[in-house]
Amino acid sequence: MTSKSLNDHLNWRYATKKMDQTKVVPQAKVDAIVDAIRMAPTSSGTQPFEVILITNPEVRAKICEAAGGQAQITDGSHLLVFAAWDNYTAERIDDVVQLNVDARGDLPMLHTYYDNLKSNYVPRDAEVNYAHAARQAYIALGVALIAAAEQEVDSTPMEGFSPEAVDKILGLNERGLRSVVLLPLGYRDEAGDWLLPMGKVRKSRDTIVTQID
Repeated sequence: MTSKSLNDHLNWRYATKKMDQTKVVPQAKVDAIVDAIRMAPTSSGTQPFEVILITNPEVRAKICEAAGGQAQITDGSHLLVFAAWDNYTAERIDDVVQLNVDARGDLPMLHTYYDNLKSNYVPRDAEVNYAHAARQAYIALGVALIAAAEQEVDSTPMEGFSPEAVDKILGLNERGLRSVVLLPLGYRDEAGDWLLPMGKVRKSRDTIVTQID
């Protein structure tokens, strides 16, 4: 791995339009990306999502169809599906409490904090809770994009798919999950990707940042 800065890696990455079907991402690189996802910050440390890691060609072909034929899903070697909790429940929050107890000890402040969380989250409409959980999955997606770039693995974040179809293909509803976003992993087809030779387009700092002193 070359000693590049973070911004060098971010400048290198782009939403790859065509993957090289002959190249497979090594397992060590996939593991590094998945571990980065696991370490991503989430609201109250709840981590209210799961990641489905798919290499099976038949399953990826079905998801590709549900995503309007976006070929990166099948041309890449791995597909990550970020699936958020469909709701916050007392049981799910209690599981988070237990993780904290196991790691930090049975501190009264933990129970006070998460009891308050339950009193606020559990009564809310399920759709509100799902939307909140989905936003946490997007935080993890951002970390995954950075981790992939650091590993010099190409990726393409995708929203253009039928969540209902993907949920059915993967049996997510039965697990209390709903698909949020897709992330194919692979390597760019340098001869066939029309976007590769084009310069990166980003707003200037002055345009995107307002500084208040």
